[in-house]
Amino acid sequence: MASGWAPEGAVQEQIDASIEDAVKEARAKLAQGKSLSHCEECEAVIPEQRRLALPGVRYCVSCQSEVEKLDVISSSFNRRGSKDSQLR
Repeated sequence: MASGWAPEGAVQEQIDASIEDAVKEARAKLAQGKSLSHCEECEAVIPEQRRLALPGVRYCVSCQSEVEKLDVISSSFNRRGSKDSQLR
């Protein structure tokens, strides 16, 4: 049963679109290519074990943690809010 102006199945479409966006974003963030020997941010040596485990790695562990923290902060915004949820 649709409520307000939302067509039947609109909520599921919104959920599916949000998941699809998240998957695309995650895939885009996957490292590709040759790993760097030194961190792109702080120039610390990236251990060989890390480079072998994560092809395309660009950051040391501590800088990667900071990058991921910033990603979490910027991704906590719901861009697909329905008109019904905005009116409440």
